[in-house]
Amino acid sequence: MAVTPPEQVMTPLRRAAEAAEEASGLRGEIIRGVLMMSPTPRGKHAGIINAVAKQLLGGLPAHLDAFQVASVSLPDDADDYATPDLMVCDAAFGESDDWLADPADVELVVEVVFKGNSTKGTRDMVAWYADAGIPAYLLIDPRDGTWTLRTTPRDGEFQGSLRGRFGEGVELTALGTKIATDGFVRYA
Repeated sequence: MAVTPPEQVMTPLRRAAEAAEEASGLRGEIIRGVLMMSPTPRGKHAGIINAVAKQLLGGLPAHLDAFQVASVSLPDDADDYATPDLMVCDAAFGESDDWLADPADVELVVEVVFKGNSTKGTRDMVAWYADAGIPAYLLIDPRDGTWTLRTTPRDGEFQGSLRGRFGEGVELTALGTKIATDGFVRYA
C-alpha cells in the first residue's frame, strides 16, 4: 500500500525539502532530483480542485478514495515525490500514517495549472507521472479553459491523450465516472 516511511529514507535533499516547507509554508516536491516549491492555491485554483473532488467522491468504486494534496513517490528513487492537487488511490491510504502513496495504488492524479505556471504541470510532470506508472493524469488549465487527460503510461510516455474545453465532460472510463467541467472558472 504505502512506501517506506520518510524516517527510514531521509536523504539530504528530502531533509531540505521538508525544511523549506516548514520555513516557507510552500508545498515542496522533488522532481527528477530538483526541489520545486509551489505556492498555496488561490481561490479559483482551489475551487476547481474542490469541484473535481466532489464529483469523484460520489462515483468512485468503494476501494478507491480521492485525496487532496497528498504525495506519491517515484518507484526506485529515494528522493523523488510529487504532490498532485488531487489523487485517487486505494482508500486504505486514508487510514495510514504514511505520507507517500505507492504509485501502484494510484489510479488518477489531477493537477490544476497555476496562473503563473512555467512548464511544471504542462511538460515536466507528464513524463514524471508516466515514469511512475500512474494510469491517468488529468491536467486542468484555467489559463485557457482547457483540460487534457493522459492515459496508458509506457516507457516514460502516456500513449493516450484527449483534450477538451471547459464545458465538455471528462470521461474517466477506468474509474466508471465522468467529470463535468462546465462550472470551472478561468483565470482573469
